[in-house]
Amino acid sequence: MIDWTDRHCRYFHRLLTRRARLYTEMVTTGALLHGDAPRHLDFDSEERPLALQLGGSDAAALAACARLGERWGYDEINLNCGCPSERVQRGAFGACLMAEPELVADGVKAMRDAVSIPVTVKHRIGIDRLQHYGFVRDFVGTVSERGGCEVFIVHARNAWLHGLSPKENREVPPLCYETVHRLKHDFPRLSFVLNGGIARGDEIEAQLGHVDGVMIGRAAYQDPFAMTSWDARFLGGAVPSIDRDAAEDKMVRYMEGVAAAGEPWTHVSRHMLGLRNGIPGARRWRQVWSDHRLHALSPREVSRRARDAMATVVQFDAAEA
Repeated sequence: MIDWTDRHCRYFHRLLTRRARLYTEMVTTGALLHGDAPRHLDFDSEERPLALQLGGSDAAALAACARLGERWGYDEINLNCGCPSERVQRGAFGACLMAEPELVADGVKAMRDAVSIPVTVKHRIGIDRLQHYGFVRDFVGTVSERGGCEVFIVHARNAWLHGLSPKENREVPPLCYETVHRLKHDFPRLSFVLNGGIARGDEIEAQLGHVDGVMIGRAAYQDPFAMTSWDARFLGGAVPSIDRDAAEDKMVRYMEGVAAAGEPWTHVSRHMLGLRNGIPGARRWRQVWSDHRLHALSPREVSRRARDAMATVVQFDAAEA
């Protein structure tokens, strides 16, 4: 979810679910230790509970970054062992680390020794075209026993390290939820969170009969308002008292603050384009918010125009009916 789940996106999503745990986009250890750490780590306290996802393989660097994350106020440190991009592979992290479980275990142990918050691992069920349960079973066994990891977030596909783009790696390798279910059966004391291909509430509910949690990625981004049902249905909370108009109003105020701080408000608006998916006029509303000719206007004025355009479409449809 690089370039997707930045702090503006997470602020928006937290309006829609108060209890679901949010994750940052993957941040490399090098970016934190040798770059602009505040730019990568700053977040609004409203985003919590929030996990910092790290990319890296050096135990000392991971430990140093985990300490930074804990000091910044994150609730969890997550090590990415699932990203298949060739750029990530060149940095010796991501999905290629699944071939080196001892190295992953050393990194996890170093982080666990450095912080008091949970350290988790996100990974695939295999790499390349090898469909062999023993591979992922041994990976989990080594990382849990040697590294002390207790929570594994499992994207239920292989990662093909060559020949597929990151987008194709989310679609071409077949999903195999049964592999994740089998891991839970074989490691009952560990927690497993299933990721990959889950989009609807009924699908989440079905998987919670087999695993301890479900992670939703792009489906939540593309249809964010679906998250408003999660707290009451799955997390023991109340339904957030917010509708689409109220969510847009809150985001307009947030964009005004971002613009006042010198950042283009369009860095925020792109994340909420799915807010009205599935309702009449949504396409026209998105077109207005995406119109580069309007970027010199205030977000409040763009919101007014977008709603007017949506209402015009709805009225036109009603007249046609």
